[in-house]
Amino acid sequence: MKKILAVVLMCALLTVSGCQIGGREIVVTGVAGNRQVFTIGKKSCDIREAKVYLTNYRNIYGTAYGINLWDHDFGNHSLEEYVRGVALDELTKIFCMELLAEQNEVTLTDEENKKVREAAKEYYGSLTDSEVAYMDISERDIADYYRRYALAQKIYHYLTESVNEEVSDDEARVMEVMQIYVTSAKNAAEVASKLAAEEDFAAVAKNYNEKPAISVTVSRDELPPEVEEAAFELDNNQVSGKIETADGYYFIKCLNKYNVELTEANKSKIVEKRENEVFDNAYDKLLVSLTSSFHEEAWNAIDLALDEELNTNSFFAVFEQYCAEI
Repeated sequence: MKKILAVVLMCALLTVSGCQIGGREIVVTGVAGNRQVFTIGKKSCDIREAKVYLTNYRNIYGTAYGINLWDHDFGNHSLEEYVRGVALDELTKIFCMELLAEQNEVTLTDEENKKVREAAKEYYGSLTDSEVAYMDISERDIADYYRRYALAQKIYHYLTESVNEEVSDDEARVMEVMQIYVTSAKNAAEVASKLAAEEDFAAVAKNYNEKPAISVTVSRDELPPEVEEAAFELDNNQVSGKIETADGYYFIKCLNKYNVELTEANKSKIVEKRENEVFDNAYDKLLVSLTSSFHEEAWNAIDLALDEELNTNSFFAVFEQYCAEI
């Protein structure tokens, strides 16, 4: 599940110029029946739930280090466009994942439902009368929204729990190396001659290397196949011979064939990538079967209400506090 991150600098804005779910267009309609903002399959998101997400994202993204970003000029875009885009993207994914949970008969246990209710009680209790009135919600509504969010989290774990997390050290291994890359055969021959004469690798690299950096860390699949094969066979302080590729010539000196800290971090990245691939496959299959509609008038009618009394921003934080382990 996506974590809620603080905004330090707003370098790019997400402009909603047409709604999509997983790359598939949603039918846009002006019909806002029953105060619904969108319908996906048999699920509908109403204005109240949309307001909870919009209000919280508005306050989460509205300030950074005490700076009011609502007053900032973003050129052709606005912070409101960004907030609306983030909220709509999150909501549509949550509703799709709830459908995916139903399809796989994944439900919450009694204990998990208890955590959801506790979270709802705390969050609802933190709201002012003005916030409750604006969002037009009850504690039971918040529990329903949290239950949907928890199901989305649980279906992700359910679908990815079978992923083999046993990534070998060698597969994840990160090396520290120095490299020399040249494009001409003439320079490659000169470099090979100097290294054969045991000249200092760094000094030769300084005079010949055509890459931006000499000292780099590398993992599997980051180097051309021929270079990777040779580099990952090197021991510490060992220097490769000339390695010819389609684009040029490499020489590699191994400084540290196994960086423990970076290797462990890379293991986590590999596992996460595999989990995402498994989940995306199931998610994409579901999307093919879905019909959906976006009720544009209802969505656009929601005023983000730049009111100083509407400061709630803890909807996601409270969920994490109570339901992170679901």
